[in-house]
Amino acid sequence: MQTPSHSWLSKLTDLNQDRSRGTAPHKPLLHLVVIDLMESGKLASGEFRRDGELAFRFHSYWSLGAIGRSSRPDVKLPFYHTRTDGFWTPYEEDGREAAARDLARVARLHPDYLLCLADPGFRAAARRTILLTHFSGSIRANLADLLGIDLETADAELPAPAPASPKANRKREARFAFEVLPAYDFTCALTGYRMVAEDGTTILDAAHIHSFKHGGPCIVRNGLALSKTAHWLFDRGFWSLSDDLHVLVKQQHFHETGDPGLRLKPKDGKPLERLPQATHRPDPEHLAWHRARHGF
Repeated sequence: MQTPSHSWLSKLTDLNQDRSRGTAPHKPLLHLVVIDLMESGKLASGEFRRDGELAFRFHSYWSLGAIGRSSRPDVKLPFYHTRTDGFWTPYEEDGREAAARDLARVARLHPDYLLCLADPGFRAAARRTILLTHFSGSIRANLADLLGIDLETADAELPAPAPASPKANRKREARFAFEVLPAYDFTCALTGYRMVAEDGTTILDAAHIHSFKHGGPCIVRNGLALSKTAHWLFDRGFWSLSDDLHVLVKQQHFHETGDPGLRLKPKDGKPLERLPQATHRPDPEHLAWHRARHGF
């Protein structure tokens, strides 16, 4: 007799998918997103919304897990149609069970599945099951790299690392943004401005502290979520950060006018408006590089 965990893992291997146009990554990718939401503490209520954050996470996985597909990612499809697999039920805003994908706004997880997701061991097994069942080759390798999963190197479908290319650089940037922006809850660390659109796009950048061009790694502790303006000012050394994450501004190097809330100089000496959880806080080594690079 199967345990509840084994039963749900079996369901993950046998998702009801439309394969009329080849592989169908929509449902597997959304399941990866849901596992992430649970891990970040955003599924305690057993519900999740079809909103900008969900779309951003889904699109980030899509950029790595749907290579070669001409169709655009649409999170509404798996959000609604996964109801046939029993993992969750989609509802409209007024609480009625959704009758169409465009009306589905809130999903309520099956209580038994929610209980399984609360177990880190189950989440690890679920991710591995999804990758091994629904993906192969370089796509599987890319997703495993993003998730930090060490799949068996003997797997013949996993290719040897290839030299960096423009496409590889785009994948790397996608992985970097995927880790950094959610770590700051899609909020500019300098200004506190939060923005993520319904379609998953955002005005925020994942900014390197130790620049990638000068050897900085694409890891969350070398990143800040910043608005376009804050990013531009940071990369050009008009401001930096102390090890205790207080803003340092080169007061004598520029002139500015406008709304005080938008100006950089008043932020001198103040703490960042948005801090990530402790495990994602900027590494002092990278902060020291930025200060030295720009003469602080």
